[in-house]
Amino acid sequence: MNWAILLAGGAGTRFWPLSSPTEPKQLLPLTEDGRSTAQVTIEHLEGLVPRERILLVTGPALASILSSSLRLPPDNVLTEPRPASTAPAIVWATHEALRRDPDARVLTLHADWVIGDRTAFHQTASTALETARAHDCLVTVGIVPSRPETGYGYIVPGPSLDGPARKVARFTEKPGAAQAMDLIAGGALWNSGLFAWTAARLLAEISRHTPEIAPALPALEAGDVDAFFSQVTAISIDVGLLERSNAVAVLPGAFAWDDVGNWDALHRVRQRDVNGNVLVGRVHASETNDCVVWSETTPVVLSGVRDLVVVAAHGRILVMPRERAPQLKTLLDLLPPDVRDLPS
Repeated sequence: MNWAILLAGGAGTRFWPLSSPTEPKQLLPLTEDGRSTAQVTIEHLEGLVPRERILLVTGPALASILSSSLRLPPDNVLTEPRPASTAPAIVWATHEALRRDPDARVLTLHADWVIGDRTAFHQTASTALETARAHDCLVTVGIVPSRPETGYGYIVPGPSLDGPARKVARFTEKPGAAQAMDLIAGGALWNSGLFAWTAARLLAEISRHTPEIAPALPALEAGDVDAFFSQVTAISIDVGLLERSNAVAVLPGAFAWDDVGNWDALHRVRQRDVNGNVLVGRVHASETNDCVVWSETTPVVLSGVRDLVVVAAHGRILVMPRERAPQLKTLLDLLPPDVRDLPS
């Protein structure tokens, strides 16, 4: 049977000061219709994976609110004892799917994406799951790039398998602009983070290639999740396994996709006014172009500016060029705690 793993443990610091520890990015209404990205993602799975076979991995502060808002069975909300990046979270949830279903085929995705065209998403996901079963391999879905994005990883496809999937030749993580353009010209795809595999194959590949996690697998077999997380080394699934295994295939994704990674992404995924602005809340803009402005309650007035991010939330006001939005996390590290840390 098909299962889905939904990763929802991130803090979403690149959406400061709107995002907070108790209301991170995946709980925010960043899309047009006011629903959270996690709610939209769950709804995209309808007709593909039933809610009783969706496993959510998150942290203790978010487990209850996510379980309620996403209407998932309590046993399907897996609460990490500590954050340890994506590989341990995915391994734990995949092991849980296998425990409940010896024939589990697993789709892994994040709770903070914007996905366009649900039908095309279903077709791609179904093909990925079938490719994983038929070729006994790990499948990553690659998105055809629309711009030389430097914040994403890229996948260079290799030899063809049966159908549209191809072996992965190599991964390139967050290239510079010139290298990104060369990769795109050569047919490279964005690494979306949408994966498919049989649960048995994923765990076998972890045992073979991921020493940061493999020694802790007996703890999972014994049902001791705390011991598992205390023994593993924090590592991403890409670095810890996919870049090491020779059993990885890539499937092009024929649907619109954005990981909504920072404030600038709203300029792509939200409706803009005639001057190219995204304006949310009590915002008044005069002779202003191509800005992203979000205000919780405070009226914000802009005049004669362009290409800015302006956010007023939780008693903080952020103003920065849109092009610097990916560096917001670095800026936060430089702020004094009484400015950076938001009221709970």
